[in-house]
Amino acid sequence: MLATLIGSLRIADIRKKLAFTAAMLALYRIGSYVPAPGINVDAVESLSDSFAGSNVLGFLNLFSGGSLQRFAIFALGIMPYITASIIMQLMQVVLPSLEKLRKEGEVGQQKITQYTRYLTVGLSFAQSIGYVFLFRSFGAGTGAEVVDGFNFATVLVIVLTLTAGSILIMWFGELITQRGIGNGISLMIFASIVAGLPQGISAWWTNPDQIFKVMMPFMALAIIAAIVYIQEGQRRIPVQYAKRVVGRRMSGGGSTYLPLRVNMAGVIPVIFAASIMAFPPTIGELSQAGWASDIAALFNPNGAAFLIGQSLFIIVFTYFYTAVTFNPVEQADNLNKYGGFIPGVRPGRPTAEFLDRILARLTLPGALYLAAVAALPTILINQTSANFFFGGTSILIVVGVALDTMKQLEAQMMMRNYEGFLK
Repeated sequence: MLATLIGSLRIADIRKKLAFTAAMLALYRIGSYVPAPGINVDAVESLSDSFAGSNVLGFLNLFSGGSLQRFAIFALGIMPYITASIIMQLMQVVLPSLEKLRKEGEVGQQKITQYTRYLTVGLSFAQSIGYVFLFRSFGAGTGAEVVDGFNFATVLVIVLTLTAGSILIMWFGELITQRGIGNGISLMIFASIVAGLPQGISAWWTNPDQIFKVMMPFMALAIIAAIVYIQEGQRRIPVQYAKRVVGRRMSGGGSTYLPLRVNMAGVIPVIFAASIMAFPPTIGELSQAGWASDIAALFNPNGAAFLIGQSLFIIVFTYFYTAVTFNPVEQADNLNKYGGFIPGVRPGRPTAEFLDRILARLTLPGALYLAAVAALPTILINQTSANFFFGGTSILIVVGVALDTMKQLEAQMMMRNYEGFLK
């Protein structure tokens, strides 16, 4: 990894992309410290206890990089866009018109992306209204006025500011994908989580449990090593290409393999599951009704209901996203088109069924691995008195995004090296 980073800095084109990515992430972090207009900063700082611990507000605050706790212009973070993406991907399965758009290639995908942006604006607007009233209720409980001069005009300005901030973050992520090193949205979440690393180190160092203080680094390294091992694990399907006569020359032939990863969905199922499971507690925190408070207590991130629901959603989304990204029928048709075949398997439909069977066997352990790593730190917290600042979901996202980013850099470096060789 270190060699890849050093090598990428020697190439001017990649160096510019890295600088652009760093600039976008720096703007995102600066915006997380700029308070929204009409907010009493001193009153917001007095509410820091409401975001402590591992309740749902602390969970959402972690994914916003601390912006929510400061009621900054980027308080919503990237979560509205992620929620909109989940809804649009689910709607593609339900609505035939969206499924037709998806099959139209790049033009259809651009249309779906446009619909996702519109939905992000609506979700951001609604969520901004909820946060304004939530902070006002917190301030009323402590006797502090969070919103200066609470009226319609002030609330509208705050809501429009938070909505614009969410849209700006979405734009930053798309710019990183287009002009940076790629994985823009994932890198925004990565930056939000890593921003809390100094606080996590401080919580570990000041922990009174000496055994936990000694064992924590070894446990963290073991979890990271296990994540890397599973993320890089793959099943290689041998593929043989037949020789073909093109004109007077013999071409083709040879053998290669089709790599099927154990976890083909990456960290996307974890992000999706975290977004969905954060929705019921958020409604409970925003509402003052008794039943809403019961929902918030039931789906506490440390509770059994939250862990079970998150694990089930991770498994479902792993199968769903794997089916979206890898189509066995399409792969079988491509192999048949270019004269490739799997030894011992007939081309066409038998090849598609073979790939689908292998993929189903690989996806199950991959989904169980994601669910286990996401739930493991929370289970350890419940069983011991130790306090893990980062949950399993955060560790999975950080390690997964780091691996994907390194692969992006390696691919771009390989492309540059091949271009230099051909010249």
